[in-house]
Amino acid sequence: MDRLVAMLRAAGDPTRLRLLLLLRQAELTVSELIEIIGQSQPRVSRHLKLLCGAGLIERFKEGSWVFYRATEDGKAAALSAALAALLSGPPESDLKRLTTVRENRATAAAAYFKANASEWGRIRSLHAPEREVEAAILRHLTVEPIQQLLDAGTGTGRMLELLAPFAKRAVGVDVSSEMLAIARDTLARNQLSNVQVRLADTYRLPFEAGSAHSGFDAVVFHQVLHYLDDPAAAVQEAGRVMQKGGRLLIADFAQHNLEFLRQDFAHRRLGFSDKEVQGWFQAAGLTMAANDAIAPPAEATDMLTVKIWLGQSQAGAQAEAA
Repeated sequence: MDRLVAMLRAAGDPTRLRLLLLLRQAELTVSELIEIIGQSQPRVSRHLKLLCGAGLIERFKEGSWVFYRATEDGKAAALSAALAALLSGPPESDLKRLTTVRENRATAAAAYFKANASEWGRIRSLHAPEREVEAAILRHLTVEPIQQLLDAGTGTGRMLELLAPFAKRAVGVDVSSEMLAIARDTLARNQLSNVQVRLADTYRLPFEAGSAHSGFDAVVFHQVLHYLDDPAAAVQEAGRVMQKGGRLLIADFAQHNLEFLRQDFAHRRLGFSDKEVQGWFQAAGLTMAANDAIAPPAEATDMLTVKIWLGQSQAGAQAEAA
C-alpha cells in the first residue's frame, strides 16, 4: 500500500507525469528531456530523481551520458501503463518535440554513415578479429537451412554476402541510401541473385507479421544496435516479422567504456550486457539459445570484445526440446 501511494504521489505532478509518459516512449538523456519539456536542468533533474525514488523510472550511466527509461516490469510498469492508457500517451506537443529529437539523432547518424561508408572496414578494425566473428555467426545460423533471411541494418551488405549462399532468399534493409549503394555493388560483384536490399527503417520494417508458416526464419543485427536510440524496439520489431520457430542473432559489443566512440564513430550505446539483451529477447517472445564472446588478442588492450547472442522464438525452442 505504502509503495503504491509513493508512486501515485510521484506521478501526480503534471511535469513528472509528462516525463513518465515520454520515458515510456524512448530512452532519453536529461538534455533531450529539457529540450522536449522546456524546463530548466535543475527542475528536470529534480523531477527525475523523484520518479527514480518511487521506482517508476530507471537511471543508467554510460560513460559521460546518463539515460532514463520507464521501469519495464512489476507494479511500477503496470501503473505507468494504466496512466498512459487513461491519457492516451504524452501530450501532442511533447510527442512533436520527441519526434524532432529522434529526427536529429537520425540526421546525425545518416551524416556519419554517408561520411564513413567507404571506410567501414577500418572501423571494424576496432574490435575482435572479423573472421572470428563471422565464423561464429556461420556456426550458429547454418546448422539448419535458412529459407528467409533478414539482415537488419545491412550497411555494406557484408552479412548478406556471408549468409546468402546458405539461404533460399535474403533481404537487407538500411536507412542509408549511400550504404545501400555499396551493398548493391558488393552483391552484384558476387552474383548473388537470391538477395535484395531495401531502404527501410529497422523500427518499422515493411513486412507482414510472421506466423507459423510465413516470415523470416533468420534475422541478423550485425554491429547495428549500438547506433540506435531504442535497440529494444528494433529487436521487438524484428520479432514481429519472424516466423514462429525462427532465430534472431545479434553480433555487437560487450559493455565497454571507450567514450571516444561516441564522438568519433557516432555510437549511441557503449555496448550491451547479457541481462539487457536477455530482456529484449523476453519482450520479443524469444529465449536465449546461445551466448558467446569473441575477445581480441590479449595484447590488444584498446580493442573491444564482440558478443554473439542468439535468440529463438518460444515455438522453436519448445519444438527443439520436444
